[in-house]
Amino acid sequence: MNTTTKYAATALAAALGVSVLAGCGSDDDGAAGAGGSKTVTLVSHDSFNASDTVLKAFTKETGYKVKVLKSGDAGAALNQEILTKGSPRGDVFFGADNTLLSRALDNGLFTPYEAKGLERVAADTQLDGDKHRVTPVDTGDICVNYDKKYFADRKLDPPQSFDDLLKPEYKNLLVTENAATSSPGLGFLLGTVAAHGETGYQDYWKQLKSNGVKVVDGWEQAYNEEFSGSAGGKKAKADRPLVVSYASSPPVEVLYADPQPAVAPTGVATGTCFRQIEFAGLLNGAKNEAGGKALLDFLISKRFQEDMPLNMFVNPVAKDAKLPELFTKFGATVDKPASVAPEKIAKNREQWVQSWSSLVVR
Repeated sequence: MNTTTKYAATALAAALGVSVLAGCGSDDDGAAGAGGSKTVTLVSHDSFNASDTVLKAFTKETGYKVKVLKSGDAGAALNQEILTKGSPRGDVFFGADNTLLSRALDNGLFTPYEAKGLERVAADTQLDGDKHRVTPVDTGDICVNYDKKYFADRKLDPPQSFDDLLKPEYKNLLVTENAATSSPGLGFLLGTVAAHGETGYQDYWKQLKSNGVKVVDGWEQAYNEEFSGSAGGKKAKADRPLVVSYASSPPVEVLYADPQPAVAPTGVATGTCFRQIEFAGLLNGAKNEAGGKALLDFLISKRFQEDMPLNMFVNPVAKDAKLPELFTKFGATVDKPASVAPEKIAKNREQWVQSWSSLVVR
């Protein structure tokens, strides 16, 4: 994730997308290839986006058109699928990342499928081993972003590490997402666990709360309504110059600015980053299983992987996919992101989130 989202994706790009992205053809069910439904439904978080030309290419190649059902933040979208497991709302789910993956797998949401072309995908992103219940699609780094103008105007250096955020000069400046409802929020919490340990993260959050951290439900509210450095935040007259977002968020601000600036208006505190890997899987009980498998193949194809960065602002997992210049020029490079082993996340996530909630939200 996302964009992500992030998502991971970023909601600025998502806001320019639509709820249903379709390829060529009518909406009627009918034969696709040898038979079955013409439509394959992808259930996702709000930040999924893809170029019309790429989706039309998928339709031309396979006979299936893609319908996208967006369902809020990644955590909310996954919760809805868990509630409807066995009778899913679609055929493929996209958006379960390494912070939430064990919840999806433990609930038996997916039918195993080894996507074609998986040998081109970076091995360190294939966290489900040989079971192939999910297919890695993208990576992103969840990091604190800062409003360059705010700090320049005050001749104040922006924070660069988790510990910096505790300093008095950054009091009441940071907004983050709820770790219980938001994938970036959970990723940031896990980053603090990686930085301060399973026994030290609680004290860290006590100090961060005392230093005025603000918590909101999801990424879109945090970034587009509370963060003063984003285009949306400027319109909303936001007053928080620090936000938990993505290392790839600065290119968004450049891409959608008119005119485009020579320098991104936002920066990334690279010492606050947590590596996120997003996955897609064939939903157990999918009505169009053949279409779902074809879509999974397509999500890791070179065509889709190279289209993805400037639509969802995440990194491709396919080793043969190239990043666009805008992405490499304005996005931050994170050499040593924080990480927590998936098995440790699976074992402790609920306890960490509950402890965090009692300390920070309640």
